[in-house]
Amino acid sequence: MNNFIEHEYLNKNTIEGRLYQQNLAMSVLKKGNTMIIAPTAMGKTVIAALVSAERLKHNPDSKILILAPSKPLALQHEKSFKTFLNASVASLTGNDKPSDRKQLWNNNQVICATPQTIESDIISREYNFNDVSLIIFDECHHAVGSYSYVYLAQKYVQQAKNQLILGLTASPGWEKSKIKEVSKNIYVNEIIIKSEDDPDVAPYFNQVQTKWIKVKLTPELQEIKDLISETLKMRLKTLKKLGIIDSIAKPSKREVLVEQARLQQKIASASMPKKEYFTGVSILTEVINIMHSQELLETQSIKTLNNYFNKLEKKKTKAAKSLKNDYKFNKAVLLTRKYLEKGIDHPKMIRLIKLIEQLLKQDKNNKIIVFSQFRDTTKTIYENCEKNKIKALRFYGQASRDNDKGLSQKKQIETIDSFKKEDYNVLISTSVAEEGIDIPSVDYVILYEPVPSEIRMIQRKGRTGRKHEGEMFILMTKGTLDESYYWSSQRKERAMRSNVYNSYRKENITLDNHFADKEDIKSYNTQTTDENAEAEIYVDYREKNSNIMRELDKINCKINVKSMTVGDYQITDEIIIERKTVEDFSKSITDKRLYQQAKELVNNCKKPLMIIEGENIYHTFLHPNAIRGALSSIALDFRIPIIQTQNETDTAFMLKRIAIREQEKDNKKPVSVRTQTKPVTLPEQQLFITESLPGIGPVSAKKLLSHFKTVKNLVNASKKELKDVEGIGEKTAKNIIEVTNTEFKE
Repeated sequence: MNNFIEHEYLNKNTIEGRLYQQNLAMSVLKKGNTMIIAPTAMGKTVIAALVSAERLKHNPDSKILILAPSKPLALQHEKSFKTFLNASVASLTGNDKPSDRKQLWNNNQVICATPQTIESDIISREYNFNDVSLIIFDECHHAVGSYSYVYLAQKYVQQAKNQLILGLTASPGWEKSKIKEVSKNIYVNEIIIKSEDDPDVAPYFNQVQTKWIKVKLTPELQEIKDLISETLKMRLKTLKKLGIIDSIAKPSKREVLVEQARLQQKIASASMPKKEYFTGVSILTEVINIMHSQELLETQSIKTLNNYFNKLEKKKTKAAKSLKNDYKFNKAVLLTRKYLEKGIDHPKMIRLIKLIEQLLKQDKNNKIIVFSQFRDTTKTIYENCEKNKIKALRFYGQASRDNDKGLSQKKQIETIDSFKKEDYNVLISTSVAEEGIDIPSVDYVILYEPVPSEIRMIQRKGRTGRKHEGEMFILMTKGTLDESYYWSSQRKERAMRSNVYNSYRKENITLDNHFADKEDIKSYNTQTTDENAEAEIYVDYREKNSNIMRELDKINCKINVKSMTVGDYQITDEIIIERKTVEDFSKSITDKRLYQQAKELVNNCKKPLMIIEGENIYHTFLHPNAIRGALSSIALDFRIPIIQTQNETDTAFMLKRIAIREQEKDNKKPVSVRTQTKPVTLPEQQLFITESLPGIGPVSAKKLLSHFKTVKNLVNASKKELKDVEGIGEKTAKNIIEVTNTEFKE
């Protein structure tokens, strides 16, 4: 008979009384901000629910915020916490309108959300963390760099009256520095590590066996591989002749990218760069394309490789053209298409289908997850399953790619539910299903390829063994990148176990976190804020992907997010600012966006500005003279001042300085944000005025002007005269008369 935990904030008979979970929850409540590192399927969500219940008991008017890195996971948490907690629970994601999110926040005690959504609302000041008594960072290993978790942890420590932070992860990473960085970024003082080997955990933990299935490339695939290898070797020889590399030994992708960056730096620092530098950058791009082709051939499928070749053919870069004209590379492309038509495929694909059939023969109710890191490959696997009458589903991200439409949030949920409840045996997934998604009773996990990340390997392995002992199969092609990736992940996993489970194994770890004290946060904010004065800045919604909004919020700027057709930031009615990173500035010269954007800036405001962000404007693929020509054209032809900033923080401070200076002059006059561009020609201006009348669109505007000839005649027309125009009815005519004849009153 199950022993369930009883608590006024827990629903009855929902949480089984496991001592290790209760002890972990008590430790968090007693010791404060904590990170729990524990294997997948050990019940970290249950621990979070126990801590939440106790926080609500002692702070009944407070809120609990659970953050998860993906929408499906946030919605899963909503479902779990509704089951566990006797409190109102809601989810907030980017699919909800900001006004709806604010209402949901105000009307519920427990909020499950994606961090990007909460960040957007906190910056826009829709609500704050004042009454949040517990914030939970699920998959907290993401809290590095500029990820939203880092910003939200800082805001929470600044704003919350009664604070507690809980971080949860199964895989914090193999480097000690990463663990320390995550701990610091989410302000935890304690690290608790639990292992499946712990005596109090072992009775509840099912072992997962890992089995390797090795295959060998077929003669047909080997033939293609040899051609691609020869193409690569030729490029490496050329690079060596140019003095760009020292050896023709096959480099790693990282080494190629580092070499590219070095050459770009040389181009940027020279007034007249050598021609060899530009040639070298182009050849290194070819090398990257060839190496990716080789990876797809060795580790994926013929169809995935062919899809990449098709994309490459559509590119118009110098590197792509060079590969098209290369005899051996072209022959590899033709052979790929020939073997695809003949139905020849990668031996892993054939072995995978046989393995699935074998597992289903053992038990027709078996549930299997197949992982592949390439969406094209998941599609090919799905098609092969259909061909062999295996009941399968695909699970992947929301972004659409080429002819493969992304799965909406709703469709993702439906797919998981169908796999759980209906007669489907196989779920074929990209990395989307790696983290946290609750897919119970999975008997087998199959990896189509090893991945070089220990975190991802652990997450994938954790999809099985939840209800009973599980098995994980990993397909590997001998003598290929598959083997390299396997050994890389194994080395990193061993290092992680050594650094985490062994170094910190015996007891809870207390960290020396210099930001853990609230006073330190206040001091930090004082140092990073140039002044207390508030400035108001209008920001185009597309700038959400940058960190500028976050930086502006840190320095006490009021941010209004709008859909702007001109520029990225608006300070006053007269000042609109276009912001470009160094990379975007270079691209906008190439695709000719720059001059169109400059023209729109000049036509729509009296004081246009352009900010170029980055330390070296010449550090791009373009010749420095092309950059100089563009800069002189913007400054002289369009008369747009150019301001250069070092980074996003510097840009934010510059925007605030401009805003304070100009808004004081204008005495905070209301700003008319440009939601559409101003007309330039006389006919455009006439249509613009006419379309501003109620109920009048572009077609009706043309008909009215054609009928009345001038705007003056139109404005002076009677209701009867207006109704004589095709498409203008009684109601529209009446509204036009009302707008044009009613006295203006503020």
